[in-house]
Amino acid sequence: MIRPYRDRCEEFPTTMETRAVPIRDALDRLTDDTDASRVFGEPYVTPDGATVIPVSTVGRHGARPAGVFVVTDGKPVWEPAVDSTRIAMLGELIGLVAATLATVAMVRRPPWPDVRVTVSRKS
Repeated sequence: MIRPYRDRCEEFPTTMETRAVPIRDALDRLTDDTDASRVFGEPYVTPDGATVIPVSTVGRHGARPAGVFVVTDGKPVWEPAVDSTRIAMLGELIGLVAATLATVAMVRRPPWPDVRVTVSRKS
């Protein structure tokens, strides 16, 4: 049998006051944590003299590459990081959904008209 958390912990917080953090301290901690290295990486110089600055976007699941700034002779050029696999998978998914919808539409009601032949034996 697994013991409850309250029995396994010596310092179990019993009230909200023991876990509460003053808002001013939380805001001070937030401003201390925000710095440019979270979005812009450390610049480095290539052998040909160009400076490369990596850029990432920070989201819920961590940082993702956005692209790089390449500075050559004082002129910055933005080069985005494009994930071609994601674009290809999106195209395949759209094609699969379109084919499925077309198949369902054909099975339920074909696009050709109903042809009925009635033969009468009256002479």
